[in-house]
Amino acid sequence: MESIKKNWKTWLVVALILGNICVWAEIYVRRPSNLLNVYFFDVGQGDSIFVDTPTHKHILIDGGSNNRVLSMLGEVLPFGDRKIDVLLATHPDRDHIGGLSEVVSRFDVKIFISPGIESPTTVDDELDLSIQREGSQRILAKRGTTIDFGDGVKLVLLFPDRDVSDWETNDASIVAKLVYGEHSFLLTGDSSKKTEYLLLGLNEEVLDSTVLKAGHHGSRTSTSLSYAQAVSPEYTIISAGKGNSYGHPHKEVIDVLNKIGTKILSTFELGTIRFKTNGESLEVI
Repeated sequence: MESIKKNWKTWLVVALILGNICVWAEIYVRRPSNLLNVYFFDVGQGDSIFVDTPTHKHILIDGGSNNRVLSMLGEVLPFGDRKIDVLLATHPDRDHIGGLSEVVSRFDVKIFISPGIESPTTVDDELDLSIQREGSQRILAKRGTTIDFGDGVKLVLLFPDRDVSDWETNDASIVAKLVYGEHSFLLTGDSSKKTEYLLLGLNEEVLDSTVLKAGHHGSRTSTSLSYAQAVSPEYTIISAGKGNSYGHPHKEVIDVLNKIGTKILSTFELGTIRFKTNGESLEVI
């Protein structure tokens, strides 16, 4: 019996030492760096984008249709890290916000950004109640709003530029540009050609981006040739579910993207797609 007690105490001490090592190793690994990581999560037929800035500020744009986003976050965040600095819901469709209520409940969400359009769905109501309960700061999206994370990364809102409260939800999608050094990501939600036409009125430098997230999962309702040419992306991401019933991405969109010479990357073929950049070089993982 005495031997068992000694062994138990020995194993307890070893476990505590190993636990302490793991904690300090985690802290060491999470020190500020010069790298921006952008993940286009594979959430099936939906959208969810996670951003980890050089000083580990966290941005989550949309959350797919269900709680799958939680496991995705668990894969990229260190154990115990429950902080989302900015949560942005591009528009209140289930395939974009279905997983966000649980995210708000389980994470410390500091800022919540939405386009100011309501959807008569229970999932939208649940998200609204979660935001109220947790006390996150609300921001109504408006062109010109810029969030500077203090480490060279900026999130610039390009749309809406007007009251969209009575618009169709896809048309009202927030369009945001994530900028770090020489590289940028144009993130479009389900924005349609109607929205693209309005954005074409901006200076070409504003739209020009390294990476484009194709609107509406590659639907023919988005990604006009003139818009794609203005953005002139090196890479285009299509976030869609394998074998989805909508036929996304549509052939017309693929033809447009091939015409402008962008490299097409899709979540239904590659799974989660990760970009890593120091502001100069850009790597796809």
